[in-house]
Amino acid sequence: MSDASSARPRGETFQYAGATVELVEPVTVLAAARVNPVELLRSASWPAPVNRVGLTVSSEDRPEGPVHTFAAAVSTADEPMSKERIRSLVLGHDPVGLLLAKRIEAGDPIATRFVDGVGAAAVAAYRKLGLDRPEKPAASREPGTLADAVVGLQAGVTYDESGTVMRLTAEVPRDEVTPAHLQAFVGLVLQAVVELAGPKALEGRRYTVSRDNLPKTPTTTQDVTLDMVGGLADIVGELRQIAVSFRHPEAMARWGARRPQGILMYGPPGTGKTMLSRALANEIGADFREIRTPEILDKWLGGSERNIKQIFRDARHYRQPTLILFDEFDSIVSYAGSGGDAASQALNAVAGIFKQEMNDLIEANPNVIVVATTNFPHRVDDSLIRSGRFDVKMSVPKPDAASRSEIFRKMIRGLIAAHESAGFHMFADDLDLAALGEASHGMTGADIKEVLRRVQLAKAMQDARTGGVVEPISQAELLASVRDLAGLSG
Repeated sequence: MSDASSARPRGETFQYAGATVELVEPVTVLAAARVNPVELLRSASWPAPVNRVGLTVSSEDRPEGPVHTFAAAVSTADEPMSKERIRSLVLGHDPVGLLLAKRIEAGDPIATRFVDGVGAAAVAAYRKLGLDRPEKPAASREPGTLADAVVGLQAGVTYDESGTVMRLTAEVPRDEVTPAHLQAFVGLVLQAVVELAGPKALEGRRYTVSRDNLPKTPTTTQDVTLDMVGGLADIVGELRQIAVSFRHPEAMARWGARRPQGILMYGPPGTGKTMLSRALANEIGADFREIRTPEILDKWLGGSERNIKQIFRDARHYRQPTLILFDEFDSIVSYAGSGGDAASQALNAVAGIFKQEMNDLIEANPNVIVVATTNFPHRVDDSLIRSGRFDVKMSVPKPDAASRSEIFRKMIRGLIAAHESAGFHMFADDLDLAALGEASHGMTGADIKEVLRRVQLAKAMQDARTGGVVEPISQAELLASVRDLAGLSG
């Protein structure tokens, strides 16, 4: 089976100063950086005196053309002293200190105020005398250059005023950048760490350079990002562009451009419309406000109209970027034709108010973007979703075989990141994702999630019954789950 179809991330490994470095899917990292900055090495552990290393790959426009920018910050600054640390320094281990510590532990307010006051005064005195300033780092604080002779990459080196943060920056023309440049820059960052920590400081350590550095906790719907969406490459690409326009209002204003105010997503149930909306909100860094039918439609005369007006009244006063999702949009604003019953009149009134409110929302508050989703686009009147109200209309179809394979890959990779640990493999190494994509014909992303849930549950129950070692989830078990779910839906 080829690496391309593997659910487990694969990468290139190289050695530097005794450390093993794995560079995972560098081509994907560079491609993603064209749209949004990509952060790497977020969860790595470093030798003293280095406390933190931040590494970012992004894309910038320069007069001579677009470039990929590699930036890193290597920090030797101590974390701010906590109240507990200050107390321990003030109290010490002499008899008086131990006595005061016991009285603080017992809740004595006088002892607590006394020690905290002494600690605050000591910290203030140290700062005033300049004694809190760190010693000069091992490396020179003068600006300089680090270079990789293999690919000819040069990184400028500067320091902040305190001398505790070393910054490295390098640029490569976007059309010329390759994974070798990323590897070279990682090497320069490690070289900077070695200069600060010593020539043998990295020996025996292992670093993974990956944009999939997911936290070891299951990803919730609220945490979903566009990176995690599988099988909808064109839609994800369009949403990334919308996010860029939203995050750069100065560029929009300079050109007199108006970013999309509304997005309509339509397609069969379970294809990920709501998930895409949440992912877009996270991509923008926006609050997420979901509006459902019961929040609008009211059995009392005039109640529905008041509700929709209040929603938009609130939207005009949001100070933070906000994405408002009207889920199951057709059930909120479907035109009921010319019927004279109260329900039809209420729906027509809500739809009319919605049109009026959308007309000037973006001028009233450019921080707000509206997304509407529906499984039945034919039930929504064309005048509601015309350009100027909903500028972007996206069909979210059922995934094809290749897209289903990608959905399996993304979901399984997320489960591996969240649950696997030393000595525990959740999935077998020989999964054939292409075969899973073919076998799951007609399934949506929601169906594939259910396939995985069933297998996970079966394994957990087996583990609970036997209390012993359970084999990882196999290809055969996944195919059986696909067939079982297909049989139920068929």
